This record gives sequence, structure tokens and C-alpha cells, in this order.
Amino acid sequence: MAITTGQQAPDFTLFDHEKNPVKLSEQKGHPVLLLFFPQAFTSVCTKELCSVRDSISIYNNAQAKVFGISVDSVFTLARFREEQQLNFPLLSDFNKEVSSLYGTIYQDWILNMKGVSKRSAFVIDKEGIIRYAEVLESAGDIPDFDKINETLNGLR
Repeated sequence: MAITTGQQAPDFTLFDHEKNPVKLSEQKGHPVLLLFFPQAFTSVCTKELCSVRDSISIYNNAQAKVFGISVDSVFTLARFREEQQLNFPLLSDFNKEVSSLYGTIYQDWILNMKGVSKRSAFVIDKEGIIRYAEVLESAGDIPDFDKINETLNGLR
């Protein structure tokens, strides 16, 4: 199912890197940036998420909550977050349910891996409506952060 702008963001609950449940609908009142990524510790994912880390003031100024989501386990995400000194939560979609719900999952990926999250970005407004959606087919591409930031600035 493809997620499109203007629709209600599908709700979910995932566990973060500290094993705490995070429910999307409980984030209402703040813009949310969801960043799906294929796998922790890979070069492009590290580059993308460290770029967000280094630009966190942009998201803080927009009062946005940023969440990275992958099919990695909470244990892997905790280690990745610690090693990269990421300053936003990472959520484990180990069962691949949320990636499937958002239409952002590879059926077949490299090395015969199945069910890995596609690199994707979704901006959700304070009321839970999708205002930006980008699903990338190539795992080597990075979301358009200029458009993401423009969308977040327009929500103020």
C-alpha cells in the first residue's frame, strides 16, 4: 500500500533502542519525521543518520520528533545509536509490519535478504496527516532533506 500526502498516517507501536514502546498517535501535537532505513552499520545509512544527527537543531527548531526505523533488532539499533552518537530514537520494525504498512519494504534486497526497509522519509503534521512522502527504490539514494525541511518549516 502506497502512502500519499494528505492521508492520515497509519498508527503503529514499535520498540525503541531502549526497549520502550513508542506509539505514533501519542506524538500528536508535534510534527514527526519518520526515516526508514535498510540496515544499521551500512555506509549510506550511517551517512544519512549522522547527517540528521549533525542537523538536529533544524528539527528541534521545527519542534519535530525524529525517528529512525529499520528491521534491525532493538539490540543492534542500541549499539548503532551509541557508536554513531545519534541524538534521536531508533525504532525496531523487526517483524516488518510497519515497513509493510507504509509501503516501504523490499521483497528482495541484496544478498537474497527479504523484507528490508526501503530508505524512505515521511513528514507527519501535528494532527497526524502525512505532508511529505518519499520512498526510494535505490538504497544508495538519500531522501531530499531540502524538501523535508521546507515541509517542516511550512508546518509552523
